[in-house]
Amino acid sequence: MFIDTHTHLFSDSFDEDRNEVVQRAIQSGVELCLLPNIDVDTIDAMHKLELKYPKNCFSMMGLHPGYVDERWEDKLEIIKKNLFSRKYIAVGEIGMDLYWDKTHIDAQREVFKKQVEWAKELKIPIAIHARDAFQEIYEVLDVLDDENLSGVFHCFTGTLEDVNKIAGYHNFKLGIGGVLTYKNAKLDLVIKDVPIDQLILETDSPYLSPTPHRGKRNESSYLLHIAEKLADIYGLPLSEIERQTTETAKKLFNLPT
Repeated sequence: MFIDTHTHLFSDSFDEDRNEVVQRAIQSGVELCLLPNIDVDTIDAMHKLELKYPKNCFSMMGLHPGYVDERWEDKLEIIKKNLFSRKYIAVGEIGMDLYWDKTHIDAQREVFKKQVEWAKELKIPIAIHARDAFQEIYEVLDVLDDENLSGVFHCFTGTLEDVNKIAGYHNFKLGIGGVLTYKNAKLDLVIKDVPIDQLILETDSPYLSPTPHRGKRNESSYLLHIAEKLADIYGLPLSEIERQTTETAKKLFNLPT
């Protein structure tokens, strides 16, 4: 069994064929799909999908940094209300994103910090979105990291220095997605010496499709292309990549065994 630890199957990109996409994932061996929330407007769709596939889909709750705007305080209140109303597997997708715009950098930092604190209070992991913002995220984690905090740097595309920095925290994994299969990404060179038990697999669908589907809509069944590339890099059979990454994901997110 493979686990897609980061997929937005509730996205309107799947409105026409969502059930078929979920079935393809299950049939390909990707039996568990973890759903990171994005904004206050995506909560209902995510919950409906989880309700339909209670053995396969598991929700996170969080406010994505790309949706931090002038209404961030109201949004964060809704996220908090949901987060503390029931059990979620993680607080996510949270973090900082300074790629497009730095207008709300202070708000992003505050929103990230608050959500990290809630995760610690609830003793559940965080799923971090870091785009052009590793240093800013480290500044928050350097203060808040302790034995009550765990999580994943989702869609990791950092440097060897980032690998070493993250390894210094208490319990953080690297989420490896489709970028690993891109020829010019050089991510294989960065992670080749990272212990396999520090990695988990993800698609981030509908985004970042792996080769040979690059440029098309991504889906959870494509996780196998990422796993195969990882098997190549580590010189391990696919079954061992499956075993190790599944075990790590189950432990991190406290998933049913």
